[in-house]
Amino acid sequence: MDTIASLFSFITTPVSWVIVQFHTVYGTIFGPDTGWAWGLSIVSLVILIRICLIPLFVKQIKATRAMQTLQPEMKKIQERYKNDKQRQSEEMMKLYKESGTNPLSSCLPILAQSPFFFALYHVLNGIASGTTIGVINESLLASARKAHIFGAPLAAKFKDGAGTVHALGATLTDVRVVTALMIVLMSASQFYTQRQLMTKNVDTTVKTPFMQQQKMLMYVFPVMFAVFGINFPVGVLVYWLTTNVWTMGQQMYVIRNNPTPGSKAQAAYLERLTHHVTHHGKVRRRSEKTIIKAIVAKGRDRNEFERKFINALNKAGLAAQADGTVVKSETQDVVQTEDGTATPVPAVRRQQPKRQTKSQRQTTAKQADEMPATSLEKSDEPQDLKPAAARQPQKPGSGTRSKAQSGQRKGGPQRPKSPSKK
Repeated sequence: MDTIASLFSFITTPVSWVIVQFHTVYGTIFGPDTGWAWGLSIVSLVILIRICLIPLFVKQIKATRAMQTLQPEMKKIQERYKNDKQRQSEEMMKLYKESGTNPLSSCLPILAQSPFFFALYHVLNGIASGTTIGVINESLLASARKAHIFGAPLAAKFKDGAGTVHALGATLTDVRVVTALMIVLMSASQFYTQRQLMTKNVDTTVKTPFMQQQKMLMYVFPVMFAVFGINFPVGVLVYWLTTNVWTMGQQMYVIRNNPTPGSKAQAAYLERLTHHVTHHGKVRRRSEKTIIKAIVAKGRDRNEFERKFINALNKAGLAAQADGTVVKSETQDVVQTEDGTATPVPAVRRQQPKRQTKSQRQTTAKQADEMPATSLEKSDEPQDLKPAAARQPQKPGSGTRSKAQSGQRKGGPQRPKSPSKK
């Protein structure tokens, strides 16, 4: 391990300089020889490194999303060339090149942290052995050797013997209890981070070997941290535990605000977004506009959660637009086009008749009184005023026969007789 650490000796001077600068600040508050001053210096080093690695973390997220998108195509290639591994590798590389993705991009944050990690390990080993390194001189070295975190020296390890621990001014029990507790917390945080990724932020509609690989890593990484942790000094355990907690919090933020499409996290996010948009009637955050814009652009390729989101907006009288905004449709009808995009169209308003003036109403009433009564008078004529012959009872069928013979038409004028063919 010392050989590997010595390979990164070129960065030990910058790392030790950063630690010393933070120690100067915290030493004025807690005292220069306390574990709080040196421990918080290591924690601050981690935070500074992780802030600088945020662009790489964003690139890692994009690479991971791109790899998840390519999983169906990768599975087809594996099934098509399952007996030809060389052709399978060639097709995979061709797919990566066409899509512009790189499988190693998801490992960038870990790879970028490695030099700092090994440099810190080299610095703490120098403190344990009493050797000055970087900008840590004799006085700083003596101060660091006196620093204890809950009774365990910064440079002590779980596997150190009683003589080494006593030389650092501590007991073997304190060192092993503190290091064991930190190893457990480090492994648990790593397991929770990976489990959170698998259970909430993975597209459950696609079953690929990538998911099986991630499940395996969920159990392998914690075991690796536990095995290697017994060889790490307490200061390195502080470093690694801090970076694990940072990763866990950073991932929780990403899963909550930018989840993977088709995952459970997306379902929960769109449910919150629906409540927010329907309550306020608009989108206020740029990130929300970006997600709505992507959903609208998918059209018919939307997943189940995205379709529910669009339908919920329609029921609330809102319509998602191509630019990521939503518009109210209180006086508009929402129409869904062939590509699945909801667009508002103006509704046809009913025209109310104009109200007439008093003089116009009087004129209309007067014209109605002067109209001649024609058919109404005939229909309203009392039956008693009809001729007596019409009221006389007739034999069954006689009236019908006589009318048929005379060519008369019931209730109307007589039908003219047609001229004889002769």
